[in-house]
Amino acid sequence: MNMQTRGELQIDPGQLGTEAFSGELELVVPYTDPNLARALLRKAAALTAGLQAHISLVAVHAVPFPADFHCPASTHTFLVDQLTTLASECPLPVNPLVVLARSREEGFRYALPPDSTVLVGTRRHFWRTSEERLARTLAADGHKVALLHIEKEKTTA
Repeated sequence: MNMQTRGELQIDPGQLGTEAFSGELELVVPYTDPNLARALLRKAAALTAGLQAHISLVAVHAVPFPADFHCPASTHTFLVDQLTTLASECPLPVNPLVVLARSREEGFRYALPPDSTVLVGTRRHFWRTSEERLARTLAADGHKVALLHIEKEKTTA
């Protein structure tokens, strides 16, 4: 389906509300990869400039069913350290959160409040990435999802 747009958008200032949005904007960034999360936090800061935005950086530690439902201290410490490092690099307030669940989808369903605004980052590939599948799942669950394609950063040798 090809959408053709024509015409102009006209807004009558008298019909606009007299009060601007003064609430807080809550964003959720799923932690799937450190470089993607870093790039998403930078983008979130740029997109929400001038707004009162708060970010929840959520990592899910998935424990498959046959295994005991616990997270080794070293794994938990590693995840917490990665999230706090990323949070400290962001100019916005970031709440790092590690969730233990049987699957990644189950963990995000538990951690996200209903109707959350979620920023999911992915790299461009010919095939559907796990981040794109996560974005589709979260959107199907009723969340507002923005899928951002992040370019790979160039490294100079």
